[in-house]
This record gives sequence, C-alpha cells and structure tokens, in this order.
Amino acid sequence: MRILVVEDEHKIARALKRALEQEGYAVDVAYDGTDGAAMATTEPYDVAIVDRMLPGTHNGLQIVTAMREARIHTPVLLLTAMGTVEDRTTGLDSGADDYLVKPFALEELLARVRALLRRPKDQLSATLTAGDLTLDTVTAKVERAGKIIKLTQKEYGLLEYLLRNQGRPISKETIIAHVWDYDADILPNTVEAYIKYLRAKVDKPFDSPLIHTVRGFGYKLEATA
Repeated sequence: MRILVVEDEHKIARALKRALEQEGYAVDVAYDGTDGAAMATTEPYDVAIVDRMLPGTHNGLQIVTAMREARIHTPVLLLTAMGTVEDRTTGLDSGADDYLVKPFALEELLARVRALLRRPKDQLSATLTAGDLTLDTVTAKVERAGKIIKLTQKEYGLLEYLLRNQGRPISKETIIAHVWDYDADILPNTVEAYIKYLRAKVDKPFDSPLIHTVRGFGYKLEATA
C-alpha cells in the first residue's frame, strides 16, 4: 500500500513517515501544497494524509478538491488544528473522507488509515454499502435485501455516518459531534435511543445485524460473514 503525506511541519511529517513505514506502508512526503497537489493528482496512492494549512499554490482543501475534480477517489484523511464542527463540515464537504484534529495520537491516525484502506476501492461517495444494505446519498434512498427502508432525517444522518465509518468503533460523543448540530443539547442516551430506532428498521426485520455495540465505547456498523 502506498500513502501520500502532505505536511509542511517537517517534524510531524517525519514522525508520520516513520510510523507508517513501520506498519509496512510505502510513504511519499510533500512539504508544501504545490508539490502535494502535483503528486496527489498524478501518482497512484491508496490513501492521502493532507494537512489543511499549507504553503504554496494549494492548501489542503484545494488539494482534495483538485483530486475529486480529476475523478481521483483516493481516500483522504485531512489533518488540521481547526476543530470546530463548521471546520470539520467544510473539510468533509470538500471531498475528504475523514478529519483528524491536531494534536492527535499516532495510534489513532494509524487506525483511521487502516479503516480507509478497508473501504472497497470501487465504492464512491454517492452510494454507501454494507452487506445487502445500500444508501444512495443523492436520492436518500435506503434499501436492504431489495426492501426500501423509510427513515426520519436524523435516522438517515446517523446511518450515513455509520456507513461512512463502517468497521470502525465510534464513541457516542463522536456521533453527537458529527450527526447533531453544534448547539443541540444532546446526551449520550439520545444516541442510544436513535440507535434503537435504527436497529428496529435496519436490523430486526432481517437475518443478520449490521449495527453492533462496542461495550464501554459506542457502536460500529459492520457486515459479518
């Protein structure tokens, strides 16, 4: 697996390269947005790790946008010191697949890279799948085993977030931050309630569950054999 790191802070870039190479990945590094954009749009990578704030002709968001405009669907993990909900939303709307706020633990970054690499290579952002479940993000149509599933707006948002992060345990706090508005007064038991609603529609009518509880942490969506 080949990974691109675009990071202007040399100490961070070296640490990322060393950690990723220890995991067995081949790693290329660019230290500014100009080189990063050129490499991301001309070389084949399995994952790109891109800092949001970069010197040069392109910042991180512009690199991601250039990749998507060129129909390059390489998963992108965006790194940034800007951690508000609005900043995360802007990053994800630009085409990034995941968002990690500095400072971060290397173990978490490596886990997120593994999760991105597990995603099917032909799975584009328009249609999300897990086993026999599909969610069309353009039409908002949800089906499982050929049966249409009707969801409320919040149930749909929760399911889409779980699908975009399938196979990865997600805490209730993280779900709240990504699915609910910043100003919403949401408690962890609200997440539990919506998970229950979603299971009643997505899991219970079918043979195998997709939504799993990770004890002491949160939930994950995963199709098991």
